[in-house]
Amino acid sequence: MTTTLGARRKDQLEAIVADIRAAGGAAEMRVTDVADAAQVKALVETAKQSFGRVDVMINNAGVMSIAPITETLVEEWDRMVDINIKGVLYGIAAALPEFTAQNSGHMITIGSIAGHKVSPGGAVYSGTKFAVAAISEGLRQEIGGAIRTTIIEPGLIDTDLKLGSSHEGSAAMVGEVYKMAIAPSAIANAIAYAISQPADVDVNQIVLRPTVQDF
Repeated sequence: MTTTLGARRKDQLEAIVADIRAAGGAAEMRVTDVADAAQVKALVETAKQSFGRVDVMINNAGVMSIAPITETLVEEWDRMVDINIKGVLYGIAAALPEFTAQNSGHMITIGSIAGHKVSPGGAVYSGTKFAVAAISEGLRQEIGGAIRTTIIEPGLIDTDLKLGSSHEGSAAMVGEVYKMAIAPSAIANAIAYAISQPADVDVNQIVLRPTVQDF
């Protein structure tokens, strides 16, 4: 399998690429800010130039800034909209023409169970994830046929997402709740499952959470 990785942190990209290559895989990388449409397009171009085609696009970047709306943290609202919603749209815009031209492809987007339920402090974050769910479903209805669409909606996963809150009380709450988080490998396994299905099987939605998580 060949992989092209994009993210803002170059050092982490380099480490992951090194791990993939050491395991016998082929990997390339490009420093990418998903809030910049041109950078996302350049990432897809890097994949195509490196490996000849693009078969799967995984829209994974996200930020979670939990705080009461009454705090009016407008800059954080803007950042969540730019990354969580626009970043997904830019990923679609970059990869979909390639999928259309080759009449095959798989668009995978990482949403959240917050796209199903709103909790105090999470209204804006949930709003972005409700939007992502709507975009993914609308895309499925429009492209169908040979192009597959999957949204994976996790509960508590042990990633840096939990570090996105500047509001002190909310950050403390998030830190406490995330003690029950499970490993990111759960998401990797879900992605692998969706991709591995026969071409005529479209796994549209996967919701997963820690067994102990009751919300």
